Parts: sequence; structure tokens; C-alpha cells
Amino acid sequence: MTVDSAGQGRVESAIGRLDRAIDLLEQRLTRKLAEAGSQAGDLVAQDRARLAADLDQARARQHELEEAGSQASQALARAITALKANSHEARP
Repeated sequence: MTVDSAGQGRVESAIGRLDRAIDLLEQRLTRKLAEAGSQAGDLVAQDRARLAADLDQARARQHELEEAGSQASQALARAITALKANSHEARP
């Protein structure tokens, strides 16, 4: 029985070491997953900020183009009016 008790004690000791190693591994994995999640969140926030800045620039450009289009339309309307007036004046 002494051999069995000693062998059983070693097995129990090995099981205890294995349990502690598994616990340590789980702790490290949990920490690494939390770090990865935090980094992913940072990347999403950076991407969101970049997209918002791009959208602001696109909206500003859209406003500039709408203003330029409006000015061009007004200039064309004045030119058409002037051409019509000149064509009426040129007729006998």
C-alpha cells in the first residue's frame, strides 16, 4: 500500500500543478483577449473618426460645387438675356 499511496500522491500533485497551469493560462488568455478587444476598439474609433473627417470634406466640397453651379447658372442666364437683348436690338 505504500507504493500505491506514494504513486497516488504524485498523481494528485501532478493534477494540482496541471490545475494551476491551466488557471494561469486562462488568466493570460483573458488578459490577451481584453487587450486585443481594446486595440480593436481603438482601431474602430480611429476608422470612424477618419470616415467622419472624410464625410465633412465631401460635404464641404459638395457645397462648393453647388455654389459654383449656382454662380455658373446665373452667369449663363445673364449671358442669355444679354444675347436676346442684342439680337432684338440688331433686328431692323
